[in-house]
Amino acid sequence: MALLDEPDIARWTPMPSPFDVEAGLAYLKRARQGRLTGRRIQLAITTDGAAPLGEVLLFGVNPTLREAELGYLVGAHYRRRGLAAAALSLLTDYACGTLRLSRLLLRIDPGNSASTAVARRCGYRLTGEPPIPQEGPYGPTSLDTWEYVEGLPGARRERLRNVASRRYGRRT
Repeated sequence: MALLDEPDIARWTPMPSPFDVEAGLAYLKRARQGRLTGRRIQLAITTDGAAPLGEVLLFGVNPTLREAELGYLVGAHYRRRGLAAAALSLLTDYACGTLRLSRLLLRIDPGNSASTAVARRCGYRLTGEPPIPQEGPYGPTSLDTWEYVEGLPGARRERLRNVASRRYGRRT
């Protein structure tokens, strides 16, 4: 629970705050229900298959439009290691390759520079759609819509290059 009970996660995500035992149990219940109904994929981000360092999720699947929304978060102590970009890249590959989705969406507060950097690094681009207003724990804000469109020239190559560059320290 400590992983999700911190100010930046409360600020940038729809997680309840404080993220206490009750919130944690409700969160796990929603994740299980989503998995059972096939409406949600929610995975822990780990480096060793044990302790969760964050999460990546896919939800809001629209099979008619072949699109879905994705999200990600990384605990405060594990940021700036490329974990979010690696996880988003893997889930993007799975969504496009296995689930045959062609358009993936991210909703990001424009003030969340770390998250917008991850989106860019993984080949997502701003859509130009109007911002989505929302009420957050720090007052009203808005979310920009980012998209990854399978088959868009250069999107996959750019995503793979940027994630490899970050992970292995190479600039290509």
